[in-house]
Amino acid sequence: MVYGSTTGAARPSRASRAVTAGVLMLSWVALLWLLEAFDVATGHSLDTYGVSPRETGELADVVPAAFLHFGWDHVAANSLPLLVLGFLAALRGIARFLAVCLTIVVVSGVGVWLTAPENSLTAGASGVVFGLFGYLLVRGFVDRDALDITVGITVVLLYGSILWGVLPTAQGVSWQGHLFGLIGGVLAAFWFRRSAPAGRVRRPVP
Repeated sequence: MVYGSTTGAARPSRASRAVTAGVLMLSWVALLWLLEAFDVATGHSLDTYGVSPRETGELADVVPAAFLHFGWDHVAANSLPLLVLGFLAALRGIARFLAVCLTIVVVSGVGVWLTAPENSLTAGASGVVFGLFGYLLVRGFVDRDALDITVGITVVLLYGSILWGVLPTAQGVSWQGHLFGLIGGVLAAFWFRRSAPAGRVRRPVP
């Protein structure tokens, strides 16, 4: 007779996970808009928290820079892809999602700090967007999950064109943040891959 494990707390339902992921991402995007509103109202006082390259003190701005933008058009361009990709990534668990996002933010920010041109200032959530794209793209293959592979393919169909953003083709756009964000997302898919399910135990029939 074959038995599966029945120990441990019950897993949240799909509907519950979807609601949690949706609330989290709507709150995240709302925070970006609130921060931009505060920045505009205070004469762009938050712009100083963008990342300036190769200045040691600027490493402390790697995380806050991912939540700041240079104008309404900038935050608007990042909001929808962040909302969609973040929601899809967060469906697999909030703790894992937050660890993935922190990895992306740090890898993207440090990459900008190391490689951005002198006298530049970089901020914005696009590094996270590219990171989540990369994470969703490879997560299914790393976890060997057919549903997540399908999600990754869907993400490519919807947002695959953003990959041009990792090339230095547009002036004033941080392709470095995009490229290192993408790299951070792929790395996170491996670092935080889902543990293999416990093997079934076959017990003799009494």
